[in-house]
Amino acid sequence: MKHTTSVIILFFITIFSCSVESEKINYGSDSCHFCQMTIVDQQHASEIVTNKGKVFKYDAIECMINDLKKKEGKDIALFFVNDYTSPGALIDAKAATYLISPQIKSPMGAFLSGFSSKEDAQETQKESGGELYNWNEVQSKIN
Repeated sequence: MKHTTSVIILFFITIFSCSVESEKINYGSDSCHFCQMTIVDQQHASEIVTNKGKVFKYDAIECMINDLKKKEGKDIALFFVNDYTSPGALIDAKAATYLISPQIKSPMGAFLSGFSSKEDAQETQKESGGELYNWNEVQSKIN
């Protein structure tokens, strides 16, 4: 009976210690996993979560995409980017619409911003110019 209880406790510890979910970015203190800069921009930060629940934070969407090329997409469960129109809010990177506009500076100079809605991206595009992309297209565009 004692052995069974130990196995059950170990099982629950294992399940709850590896939650696969986003983690709050501590702007001004967390560092970018790719370039090591301090993450301060609440409109351009991003994050990935592995299948084992490990979180990698980035100061710019382009840092995340460049790091993904090294990781080759292996074992990544979730992708998040900040919503440009709602600073600090993380959204699903795969569902986001992206705008590359020289009028909107991003931390690493790719002028790349993510939007939760295509309409918001189009409205910002009208004001700032640039080109719109989906998740797959923006990954191909960033070198």
